[in-house]
Amino acid sequence: MKLSTYADYSCRVLMFLAAKGEQSSIDEIASSFHISKNHLVKVVHALGQLGYINTVRGRGGGISLARPPEEIIIGDVIRKTESNLNVVECFNVATNSCPIISSCGLKPWLNEALAAFLATLDKVNLADITLKRKGLRTALNI
Repeated sequence: MKLSTYADYSCRVLMFLAAKGEQSSIDEIASSFHISKNHLVKVVHALGQLGYINTVRGRGGGISLARPPEEIIIGDVIRKTESNLNVVECFNVATNSCPIISSCGLKPWLNEALAAFLATLDKVNLADITLKRKGLRTALNI
């Protein structure tokens, strides 16, 4: 399973804000991760819409976590930011063109693997993945 850049950046933004522990900016996060500010604008907007972060525009504005890191479940973040959890084409009934779908024995195993992947991430919250705050802050120049 490979996560999209969008889901990856969503997790990075949340991790940065948890590690910093205070308001930040898109510019600061983009600079720390050496990634495009344009991509982050979309990610930050969505995270705000989803209720993970607070966004304040204008002078003195910025972004911050909307709730404690312990309340942000990583499995939920992935489900809400990953646009395609279809591991293989047959997971999407509307676009599936695989000729062996009716007799394929692989799909149930892939379904089970995807469910296990998400179940594992449902056990982890943002606080769990940012336990090494000092190291994160050093690596990100916070």
